Amino acid sequence: MKNCAWLAVLLLASAAGFASAQVSQTKPPENAPAATPLPVERTAVGDSPDDPGPLATDLSPALTHAAIRKAARKVADWQLATAEEKFNQQWTFAALYDGMLAASKATGDPRYYDAMVRMGQRFEWKLLNSRFPHADDMALGQSYMDMYLQSRDPVRMADTKAVLDQLVVSSDDPAKLLWWWCDALFMAPPVLARMSAATGDRRYLDYMDHEWWQTSASLYDPAEHLYFRDSRYFTQKQENGQKVFWSRGNGWVMGALAKVLEVMPADYPSRVKYIAQYRQMAERIASIQGKDGLWRSGLLDPAAYDLPEISGSAFFTYSLAWGINHGVLDRKRFEPVVAHAWAGILEHIYADGRLGSIQPIDGQPGKFKPSASYVYGVGGFLLAASEVDAMARR
Repeated sequence: MKNCAWLAVLLLASAAGFASAQVSQTKPPENAPAATPLPVERTAVGDSPDDPGPLATDLSPALTHAAIRKAARKVADWQLATAEEKFNQQWTFAALYDGMLAASKATGDPRYYDAMVRMGQRFEWKLLNSRFPHADDMALGQSYMDMYLQSRDPVRMADTKAVLDQLVVSSDDPAKLLWWWCDALFMAPPVLARMSAATGDRRYLDYMDHEWWQTSASLYDPAEHLYFRDSRYFTQKQENGQKVFWSRGNGWVMGALAKVLEVMPADYPSRVKYIAQYRQMAERIASIQGKDGLWRSGLLDPAAYDLPEISGSAFFTYSLAWGINHGVLDRKRFEPVVAHAWAGILEHIYADGRLGSIQPIDGQPGKFKPSASYVYGVGGFLLAASEVDAMARR
């Protein structure tokens, strides 16, 4: 709870490489509808070297502040050193920035926060906006808003507010959902929720609420308590005959639920619906946790994937720990799940701080190298570290 107290105070103060082998059809990359991802997303986001060096031997799965902070700093330091010159405004890096801000609070190290301020200044606190109203291009607004809430410098939220002001007066396209892929729930809703909290204007939250439940009605499977990545997977099956539910896609949703609930007023009319869906998904995710504490890329056919998928696993860990810390999930039931997952993730950190076993940009289950490291997965890990640390200190 301590880890998130700063946010509540500030809100009150401010105003209120491998191709997929298990899925039968090919599909566009994660940041669709663009047929080919922008080059910067592929070239800057991460890599999968053949020789990443040895795994770390100096980390402990003990749930102590010192052990958790050591792991977080090891990974954050490596990622900052290797990626800062490549920082950009894409959704891929937006998730990393969220994690860096969380790491700064968890470790007490201002270097990560200061790097995010430099990032914001470099981009003049602006979002990409050439594909409006694409949710991916709004994801950076999460970090801008969190840094605004710390300084209340209006320049930090001005452009994000301008984009969202345009969004909330736009009309739905009856032929297509605005957020037609489940990843979008992590990209735009937390930004809208933070803008509502910062300004006291419920229009942002109401718009988010309307669009969230339209997406949920389409993509959420009420029997499986998981989200399809998009409508193309309604009828596809894994090799074992199970439905196709993508780990990272559901990780995005679980992360989004935590981020939205964190700033949603307790008396908001539909808050109970978010909590109900969150608890359903949490129970389902916990029930399919692997023996190593982690989750495979295809959630319901784990035997088809040699490696665990760390980005989805990290977002699950973050969200479940958040639920424990905020009294939404039962600690006795879920703390062992979080502890097992955290220990499993640490097994994929290399001696230099690289975090491996992260699926490259995609939109479906797939295979990858043990060394695969991509910035959005590191962002999920750092978010998880912040909440696991808070959980351990309660």
